[in-house]
Amino acid sequence: MSGPAGRADPEAGPPAIQDAYPEETRHCYGCGSRNERGYRLRSYRSGAETVCRFTPEPYHTSLPGFVYGGLLASLVDCHGTGSAAEAAYRAAGRPLGSDPPLRFVTASLRVDFRRPTPLGEELLLRGRAVEVAERKVRIAVTVEADGVVTAEGEVLAVRLPDDWPQDANTAGPSARRRVTARSGAYASPDSVAKRPTAPTGSPPEALGGHPRPGHPNETEKRHL
Repeated sequence: MSGPAGRADPEAGPPAIQDAYPEETRHCYGCGSRNERGYRLRSYRSGAETVCRFTPEPYHTSLPGFVYGGLLASLVDCHGTGSAAEAAYRAAGRPLGSDPPLRFVTASLRVDFRRPTPLGEELLLRGRAVEVAERKVRIAVTVEADGVVTAEGEVLAVRLPDDWPQDANTAGPSARRRVTARSGAYASPDSVAKRPTAPTGSPPEALGGHPRPGHPNETEKRHL
């Protein structure tokens, strides 16, 4: 079911996969129940697959009458990571949400747009696990509008370390870098060296670069 602004209604229906996420990880714009401005997607196990329903709003538009592709990609992304968590729990023979938590983030996302997705239709996402390993899960996802597949995607999700919530939320940059190294998912902003800057209008040489062939530097421009 969908709530206001196209979001899933967290008060409706049985517990979703996302309800099993640790409180510290429920801030995601796409699927976090603690993000009041997000989509609050809710995914469920249904037989051999997972399902999620979402109704885009009129402002989720690209060309008039059709859904913005970036929205579809974010739906595939979050339904994929939720499906990965469910598949990992099931493969381990553990109840959904049992400790230590199995929380996944996206390492790779691919989306193929098969045809324009119409606005005004409830979208149905279906997820299927195609690979389940100890620390990574690959999920195939389809997006349907009125029974027609309009997009297909694949999510490679990697598992966060067991101590991630404590490290990431209560520790400093060094702890976050350790978490990043163990999960292999993202480069921490703290670990990315800042590029040198130069005053506006400086020639390329000011940053250690070289002028492009045939392109005068700022000094030459002032004498033209």
